[in-house]
Amino acid sequence: MNTLREIRRRIQSVINVKQITNAMEKVAVARLHRAQVKAEQSHRYAEKLSKILDHLAQSSSDFNHPFFVPREVKKTGMVIVAADRGLCGSYNSSLFCKADKILKNYTPANVELILIGRKAVNHYQHKKWPIRHQIKEWGGKIQFNEEKSLSHQLVQWYLHGDFDEIWLIYTHFVSIMTREVMHEKFLGLSKPKSQKISQDYIFEPNPAEIYDELLPRYCLSKVQTILDEAYASELAARAFSMRKATKNAEEMLISLTLVRNKIRQAGITKEMIEITTGAEGIR
Repeated sequence: MNTLREIRRRIQSVINVKQITNAMEKVAVARLHRAQVKAEQSHRYAEKLSKILDHLAQSSSDFNHPFFVPREVKKTGMVIVAADRGLCGSYNSSLFCKADKILKNYTPANVELILIGRKAVNHYQHKKWPIRHQIKEWGGKIQFNEEKSLSHQLVQWYLHGDFDEIWLIYTHFVSIMTREVMHEKFLGLSKPKSQKISQDYIFEPNPAEIYDELLPRYCLSKVQTILDEAYASELAARAFSMRKATKNAEEMLISLTLVRNKIRQAGITKEMIEITTGAEGIR
């Protein structure tokens, strides 16, 4: 049977854990608001830029950008964005579960991984999949120059033929309760079909030059968007997980307090019986 001292020690340990999880929840919630706003802004910007590029491609059929040249897919680049830390529930495990299912369609000879996040590196560094590039300690701290460098590197790998297509696997932020693991093609897209435009636009300079200028911006905005979405999703998962852990600690405290009171009551009852028995013996 647990002694009163052991129960008190366990109660104090649970109190300490509750304080930590409660503090971590508050920190995650405070950071989540800023991350959520940033993710929404990045998503809207990338979406608008994508519409502009589609409109340009549809308005003119007399140019062919290297991004739209059909290729035989021999090598695929897979960008996987995970977290640097744990304590965020099923955030990382859900991501890796979907990524592993997707990778089953490939062989190590025709795919290479670009890993973002320490958890992604730890998960895949001992597996059969070759790793082309990795970034650790990025969560909420990655600088614009690093994002620009990553985007430029991905584009160069595609243009130079290192990859015939590049896919993105990341977590899309919906709400603090809802997240969705996404699998999207980044490069190796098909040119939008030409459509009749309701207005006759005059492009200056020509659409090809405008495309050359806007496409790197789009690629950079897409990289920023997936990183912002992934970070907001991580914070939401951590806030929810820590809230649940705090609630579990509160329930355990109630249970341990009841056990402590029962042990104390049993001790008091035993002492009273001993005192009563001793008094009767004296008589």
